[in-house]
Amino acid sequence: MPVTLVHPGNERLTQAAAPPARLASLTGKKVALLDISKPGSSHFLDRLEEILRTRYGAAEILRVRKPTFAKIAPPEVIDQVRGADAVIEALAD
Repeated sequence: MPVTLVHPGNERLTQAAAPPARLASLTGKKVALLDISKPGSSHFLDRLEEILRTRYGAAEILRVRKPTFAKIAPPEVIDQVRGADAVIEALAD
């Protein structure tokens, strides 16, 4: 009886995209803070929000939370951060 091995990974070749240009400053910018729902991440983001406002002059901070850290962000979460000038994702435990 023949044995068939199946590769579980994606075998399509992908082409790397160039990273976006860095912002020269966060002054007056809208920054989205993406909480991936890991324990402790909200505490980290609270402090980061304070620093972004006081030290870096961010004009608006948008707080967005994924339903679970175990899955990719659903389209509605991605839509919420789409208009931000920068997005910071919080990982914590």
